[in-house]
Amino acid sequence: MSFREKTIPLHTFNQLFNLNIYHMERKNVIIIGAAGRDFHNFNTHFRGNEAYRVVAFTAAQIPDIDGRKYPAELAGDLYPEGIPIYSEEELPELIKKLKVHDCVFSYSDVPYSRVMAVGAIVNAAGANFILLGPGDTQLKSSKPVIAVGAVRTGCGKSQTSRRVIELLMEKGLKVVAVRHPMPYGNLVEQNVQRFAEISDLEKHHCTIEEMEEYEPHVVRGNVIYAGVDYEAILREAEKDPKGCDVVLWDGGNNDFSFYIPDLMITVADPHRAGHELSYYPGEVTLRLADVVVINKIDSASPENIQKVRENIEKVNPKARVVDAASPIRVDDPSVIKGKRVLVVEDGPTLTHGEMKIGAGVVAARKYGAEEMVDPRPFLAGKLQETFQTYPGIGSLLPAMGYGKEQLRDLEATINRTDCDAVVIGTPIDLNRIIKINKPTTRVYYDLQEIGKPDLEDVIDDFLRKHQLK
Repeated sequence: MSFREKTIPLHTFNQLFNLNIYHMERKNVIIIGAAGRDFHNFNTHFRGNEAYRVVAFTAAQIPDIDGRKYPAELAGDLYPEGIPIYSEEELPELIKKLKVHDCVFSYSDVPYSRVMAVGAIVNAAGANFILLGPGDTQLKSSKPVIAVGAVRTGCGKSQTSRRVIELLMEKGLKVVAVRHPMPYGNLVEQNVQRFAEISDLEKHHCTIEEMEEYEPHVVRGNVIYAGVDYEAILREAEKDPKGCDVVLWDGGNNDFSFYIPDLMITVADPHRAGHELSYYPGEVTLRLADVVVINKIDSASPENIQKVRENIEKVNPKARVVDAASPIRVDDPSVIKGKRVLVVEDGPTLTHGEMKIGAGVVAARKYGAEEMVDPRPFLAGKLQETFQTYPGIGSLLPAMGYGKEQLRDLEATINRTDCDAVVIGTPIDLNRIIKINKPTTRVYYDLQEIGKPDLEDVIDDFLRKHQLK
């Protein structure tokens, strides 16, 4: 009998294949995350996928997100009771108890040693350790997409995004930004969030971390979206009432874009030279980049700048490199000069970003502070836990505000710290959300390209390619 005679009709094969899939036991999965990439991975790869059963999320990095559920309203028909969220500390026991086949690592800005340490825990408990890539998780937009990412938290991605938006708006284009997720509250209510007015920040009960990212966009006059379901968010952004010519993906941490980019810009930081090849998924963003911005070259050593250049050349020699600085200014230098100051910096930059110097420190030094006061003897409430978790913070104060309790603790810590004044190095005015009983001055910083090529050259090429005027 010939091979042809042994084969079965295609429609019969499809029936048998579908029948087999229907009766095949679903693989139990845990998604290891931090209330962001984990939900996106679920929505794009697992929701509605009958080959898998996501039995749990685990949570790390962000306080107070474990003990909740990914709600049934967002999880889809396969999960009528939602999906529980546990602490990552419970991972080995959960793998065994829930008979887990695969664990999907789904958060960002972590050293390779940390990624593989979690992988070892997973494998030792008997499960597979998986990293999902762009092919299974990126969404296609009907509009041109510019994605801005970074190799680490605190590189200067936000001011780079602002600079790109300014250039596009100067050319008469309507830009809608979409920010990497920070859904720390009611997930159903936060599924699709639109920010067009300052009042929207209060409407959506934003944390400090959210306000730091959203407020600069709103003040500039462009709309920004965020939330949980990034396909639903994208479709709303594309048809925004104010118009949309270009979608700008404003990435968080060092994650790669949730959307397929037509132009990928990655920011590198010579203050942490070498991290661009040793943190996940920062190296992914570097390898994917069409353009790499080396920021802070005005304050970094020549040796570190050169090391970053060499690493870019090593893994992505085709990328265009833009040199840049982030010069600072303050409201009132006299608040700093000769004073004992408390420096308050962006929270994530100091915590999982591991930065030892931020805009507030640069300002304190530049404008002649007598001393930067150590806040640790004055810490209140949950801020004590933050310093225990991230002992490398040192004598700076991270503006932690993931909830009302942390906001109260931040206010209490600032007000009882023995100092003359407060230098606010965060992207928002803390005086708007907490009451500070000392003189304060805000630090501002914007991206400033040095030499050629610059971002205007990059944007002009992008507009020509996509025939945008």
